Amino acid sequence: MINVGGDWLSQENAILIGKKPPMNYVLACLTAFHEGAEEVVIKARGRPISTAVDVAEMVRRKFMPSASISEVTIGTEEIQLREGGVKRTSSITIKMRRKK
Repeated sequence: MINVGGDWLSQENAILIGKKPPMNYVLACLTAFHEGAEEVVIKARGRPISTAVDVAEMVRRKFMPSASISEVTIGTEEIQLREGGVKRTSSITIKMRRKK
């Protein structure tokens, strides 16, 4: 399964979207589903939010029509800076489930 750490990524099948090409994340989602996961959680903060939406749509429309988006959560998170202070950033969580 996809192994990522941290409080924000506490779920077992969480895929954190970053700077890599979208197909890398699509492959991670498909791998998790093919390994038996019933649910995959796609998470992004800041600019990669649009990539997260693209990944979810590619998985659902092109590669795995048996998957559906079960929940989308948006929000603002506060991140503690090393220098002190707080930075606010937008976030999205997209839960995808395999249809039965």
